[in-house]
Amino acid sequence: MFERPERGDRAVLVRIGLGAPADADELAEFDALARSAGAVPVATITGSRKTPDPRFFIGSGKAEEIRLRALADEAELVLVDHDLSPSQERNLEKWIGRRVLDRTGLILDIFAQRARSAEGKLEVELAQLKHLSTRLVRGWTHLERQKGGIGLRGPGETQLETDRRLIGKRIRTLSARLEKLARRRDTGRSVRKQVPVPAVALIGYTNAGKSTLFRALTGSDAYVADQLFATLDPTVRRLQLPHTPDLVIADTVGFVRDLPHELVAAFRSTLMEARNADLLLHVVDAADADRDRHVEQVDEVLAGIGAAAIPQLRVFNKIDRLGRAPELIRNAEGRPGSVWLSAAAGAGVGLLRDSLQEIFGQAAMRLTVVLPPCQGRLRARLFELGMVREESPLSDGGTRLVVESSHQQLESLCREAGVDFAGAVSPCLPDAGFVEFPCETASSAA
Repeated sequence: MFERPERGDRAVLVRIGLGAPADADELAEFDALARSAGAVPVATITGSRKTPDPRFFIGSGKAEEIRLRALADEAELVLVDHDLSPSQERNLEKWIGRRVLDRTGLILDIFAQRARSAEGKLEVELAQLKHLSTRLVRGWTHLERQKGGIGLRGPGETQLETDRRLIGKRIRTLSARLEKLARRRDTGRSVRKQVPVPAVALIGYTNAGKSTLFRALTGSDAYVADQLFATLDPTVRRLQLPHTPDLVIADTVGFVRDLPHELVAAFRSTLMEARNADLLLHVVDAADADRDRHVEQVDEVLAGIGAAAIPQLRVFNKIDRLGRAPELIRNAEGRPGSVWLSAAAGAGVGLLRDSLQEIFGQAAMRLTVVLPPCQGRLRARLFELGMVREESPLSDGGTRLVVESSHQQLESLCREAGVDFAGAVSPCLPDAGFVEFPCETASSAA
């Protein structure tokens, strides 16, 4: 047995290829993950096996090689780019005499550092506790101790059983709090449905440039860094485009190879932004040699959260590294299919804006609405929906509004007010349509 050190950032990285040599690109990504967590890689151990070793996963010979390398390089931590079983993790720690963290544990640690919102912190803690609950039998010597001594002899509960009971209680508490927050989100979502606003979510492989593109589109001061999982909590901003209903655009967490199932299940606040979107902007690092494989892995995660059927607009970012000019490529139906741009340089961002305007502007209508003085509640409703673009008073005390919104919203308001919407339908041009609301429908319009 050994006492696990509380701190230590010097790490040995381990990647074993199963049935083939270790992939260099995957090893480079794991190195970036380790550095994102704050580790300092001092050595890298690679190898290959036909099948995982039941005891160590990597085999006893490789475990001894890691032990000697950790001693020579004074490493306090061993990071393994695989998901280890609890017994394999425990066996490696006993053999090597160092802390051992598998891929899931490493990603959980990064998420714990990045979480900023209260809900995000709760979700991280819940995922960590569920992961830890299967790994209590580890290298801590205090877990072997039985409670005893004068005044402490009781039913004989071990420290391990106590820890497991406390973790289970904390998991139930966190789950209840998150369920309450989920119900609150559902309530807010039902309220927002009364004021339908098209939603766009930025998704893609981690470090593809989603946050940089988010800033370029919205002018937001969202955090941007050249590291994996720089964005964890979802950031939502309103995006205004000419002759188009206002859009809500959300920057979400980046996906990664073998994203732990605990995180997919736990991070509802972030992933729900993608699942409830009307359009997904799938951001791809155009300069990445593995971009096609990353696209497939993102699509797998989307399928896992029930978002595979949501329309996508592919955005190929970082074209400045390829020396390629910005370009809008249309699909077989003649609609925007992909946009090539550089968010950092601002090249091609206008093409993306034009694409969004074309996609969502098809439903935009602009009408001149004349309201008598008694239609104050309807006027307030139009402002509440964000439909008013211009307003001018009339001599009789009424008001003249230029409103712009979706065909569905405008038709619904006219129907509530008892006004025939036929004939008011027209292209999105200034003052193209005209609707005059009568005074006697004030109560129904409200």
